[in-house]
This record gives sequence, C-alpha cells and structure tokens, in this order.
Amino acid sequence: MDLSFGIEYTNFREEVKGFIDQHQDKQPSATTESMTAIEWQKLLIDNGYHSRTIPKEYGGFGAEPDIIKSRIIAEEFSRARINTGLGGQGISMLVPVLLEMGSEEQKQQFIRSTIGGEMVWCQGYSEPGAGSDLASLTTKAELDGDEWVINGQKIWTSTAQLADWIFCLVRTEPEASKHQGISFLLFDMKTQGIEVRPLVDMTGSANFNEVFFTDVRVPKDQIVGKRGQGWQVANAILGHERGSLAPPEAAKSRLEGVIRLMQSETIGGEKVIDNPVFRDRLMSIQGRVLAMQFNDMRLFSARINKGQSAGMAGIIVKLMGTELRHELEALAIDAMGEIGLSYEDNPYIRGEGSWQYLYMYFLGLIIGGGTSQIQKNIISERGLGMPKEPKVDAK
Repeated sequence: MDLSFGIEYTNFREEVKGFIDQHQDKQPSATTESMTAIEWQKLLIDNGYHSRTIPKEYGGFGAEPDIIKSRIIAEEFSRARINTGLGGQGISMLVPVLLEMGSEEQKQQFIRSTIGGEMVWCQGYSEPGAGSDLASLTTKAELDGDEWVINGQKIWTSTAQLADWIFCLVRTEPEASKHQGISFLLFDMKTQGIEVRPLVDMTGSANFNEVFFTDVRVPKDQIVGKRGQGWQVANAILGHERGSLAPPEAAKSRLEGVIRLMQSETIGGEKVIDNPVFRDRLMSIQGRVLAMQFNDMRLFSARINKGQSAGMAGIIVKLMGTELRHELEALAIDAMGEIGLSYEDNPYIRGEGSWQYLYMYFLGLIIGGGTSQIQKNIISERGLGMPKEPKVDAK
C-alpha cells in the first residue's frame, strides 16, 4: 500500500529542501553577517514560503490554498530550524480580517506593507474595566465633521511601544446595547494625543503597555466594516488571535530543542532522555504536539472550504496550545536540574535563557488573550452545547 502523497508533493518537498540548502546561511542572525528580517521576509514571500495564499495584488505570493504543501513547508522549515519569517498581530490577525472585511482601499494601503514587515501593528482591545468582558469597553469615539475624536484608555497592549499603527475597538453608539455600539478603527500611533506607558511583566521585559487617548483625531474613513458593527470584526480578529498565540509548528521546533537538551543533560551520570520519568513526560508532550499539528490541518481545511465551520477544532486551540507550550518549557527547565533555575547573565544558562523566558511568557498567555477558565466556558457552551453558567443577580 502506497501512503505517500504522490509525485507532485514529493517534488515539492525537494523544492523546499533545495531552498533551505541554498538560503539557510542568509537567515537573520545576531552573530553572523546575514539578511535583515525584512530582507529575509521578502525572500520568503517571493518564493511562496510566507503569505503564500495572499493575492499578488496585495503583496503576497498568490498561490492556491493547499493543505499538504503548507504542511510540507512547515515540516521542512522546522526540521532544519529555519526562520519562518515575521509574524505579529498585523500579519496574523489584521491581514486576514482585512482580506475578508476591509475595503479595497484598505487592502491596498495596508496589506503589502504589513506582511512585508514595514508596518508594525498593535491591538487596542482590553481596558482596565473590560478584559474578559470586552464588550464593556468604554473608550469612546465621537464623530466631529470628517474625523473621529477618541478618548479613553487601553491596557495589556502588546508592542504598542514599537507599533506604527493600531487597530482599536471604540464605542461610537453610547445608546446602543454594549455589543452593538462598538466600531473598529485603524489609526497611526504617531497621532497627537496618544501616550504609551510600558508595563514590565514576569519575564522581566516590557511586553505590554498602557495606552491613553486624549482627543485623538482620526479620519472617519479609517473604519473597518460599518459604524456600530465592530463586534463582528472583533470576533473575527479574536479567532485569528487565539490560533496565533501558540502555533503548532513553533511547538514542534521547541519539542526538538527539548529532545536535544535531554540528550545532552545528565542525572547521576545518565542522560535525561534515558530516565523513564522524563521520557514518559516527553512522549506525552510529543503526542499532544502531533495532535495540535493535525488539528491545524483541520483548521486550514475549514478556511479554504468556504462555508465550512472549524467547529470544535477552532475553539480548543488557544486553551490547548498555550497550556502545551507552558508544559513543554517546564520539561526543559526540569531536565536541566539546578541549572534550570538560572536566569539572565548566569554563566551556566542554556539556550540563552529562552527556556526560562518562554516558561514565564506562556504562563502569562494562559491568562492573556482570554483566560483558560474563559476558554473552557467557550468550549462547553459553544462547542458542546452545554447550558451557560448561571449569573448571580447583583445586590
């Protein structure tokens, strides 16, 4: 029985391997002379290894969706430890929504520069009083002639200190119900009246920010969708966000790093990978990584078959992915023993401290982007059809 994908895909795999062999020494590196991240991004797009299905007229490669080819690219890049290109909120979250819901002018203005890495975005969603209950947001935008005037505050805004533009939820219809009175605006972070204050998190870095808006004036046509319909746009974005917080290919690459670590670290003179307790943990995580990879193929299939719902496959990604990554990084720290407690400039540190940093980072992501408790409610109510949890009347 022949279980191969066929000659077309065999040839495509060889094509990918050929690209890797030819260009792997050019990928961005802090220690060697190489391409910049933007130069590398252009090379990937030009060869169809990033933004593969985004139309050419918007700066993408313009290929037809193909689940198997996407999987082959991911497998070979992961195996060779090749930089997969730029990501972030603009590329992973905003671009898909602009392709689906943006105007032609917005597609032409924003997509090419975003996927090319020339325009960095941040997301203005959460507020001090509107986190898990995002629809309670109070940042307001009032129309004054041809401009929106924005006042309010956002918090936990990733990359705001670096961003060129922001996609932001604001309340434009104060008399409407909380889900119906929201609009989705795009505006330049250099606009007068915007103040960014970095927030240092448990990793020791300022990954998040507070953002304050004081009489920020935005052209009225910089709205995605119609006025008061921002909640529909927001939900589309959230779907892409939750899928991008812990991509399975990144988990596969980190898994291979854990295996190499366990083959080099020892316990009592024995390689960690030969210890049955550690090996059992490794195999459990390995199985979950494979499951997430196959689930990702199911999601991709739903995206390319218009009208097909991803169903439960889409709902579980954020919960399963972030918890998996946290456990994976924890396994690496445990495998290092006392060295696993080292941090920052400790001379015994392994992997430049990435294991410790990402352990803390994914502990934060279990909370960020919708806590695990919220995700379990979503799975039970929307995925399994269970009744909503009872609400306690305010006294």
